[in-house]
Amino acid sequence: MDKATLVGIVLAVGGIFLGLVIEGGNVGQVIQPTAAMIVFGGTLGAVLIQFPMGVVLSAFRRLANVFLEGGGNARSTIEMLVKYANQARRDGIVSLDADLPNVRDPFLRRSLMLAVDGTEPQELRKIMELELDNQEEQDEKIPQLFEAAGGFSPTIGIIGAVLGLIQVMQHLDKIDEVGKGIAVAFVATIYGVGAANLFLLPAAGKLKIRIRAEQIIREMTLEGVISILEGMNPRMLEEKLLGFLVSDKEPVAVPETTSV
Repeated sequence: MDKATLVGIVLAVGGIFLGLVIEGGNVGQVIQPTAAMIVFGGTLGAVLIQFPMGVVLSAFRRLANVFLEGGGNARSTIEMLVKYANQARRDGIVSLDADLPNVRDPFLRRSLMLAVDGTEPQELRKIMELELDNQEEQDEKIPQLFEAAGGFSPTIGIIGAVLGLIQVMQHLDKIDEVGKGIAVAFVATIYGVGAANLFLLPAAGKLKIRIRAEQIIREMTLEGVISILEGMNPRMLEEKLLGFLVSDKEPVAVPETTSV
């Protein structure tokens, strides 16, 4: 679990509700199912109009990445690539063919498969960089969707508030209920602004960070496979790949092997 996300949600939501209680209010005052239906239903509808269904479904699947640490581990990838470099140096690049079924990362498996098949380093780079560009273009749409939702929800919250005020104005003959009705009407605005600034926009920012980290691992993987294909010394390869990491440049834990 991403502790920063959990702590952030607790602080943001807890601080708002605590302030409400301190001011003499209660949580029940801001629990309005109708307002929630207007804001969240309207926001989802607007998102579906702007983005294809496939992008929307991908965004929902990626939503877990806001609460969970990224699945890709750069250091374990470096360790694996250095191991493959030692094996290729000792037994030849073709020996990696037996390891392909055990490679879980599709990008690494495809890169190694092309290397084993005898693809020239320049051609391998062109092929995999095209895949990198296409993947990056698809990944960029995920944060864009949440940013768009963060722009829609406050406006739809205002629509909900106006709808509530219209209903209140139709019952001005019951003046004792007008004040209560106005308060209820503005709950939709709270939902819209709160959803945008407490979740949708922060989620877009967190997903940008996650996606960029995944892109760096793929770029590092490509450099590693090309370096193996070019016969780079495993120790030099390790130092080269560690350059992709922002920090923690201690040597990776790779079993000692005898190279020839």
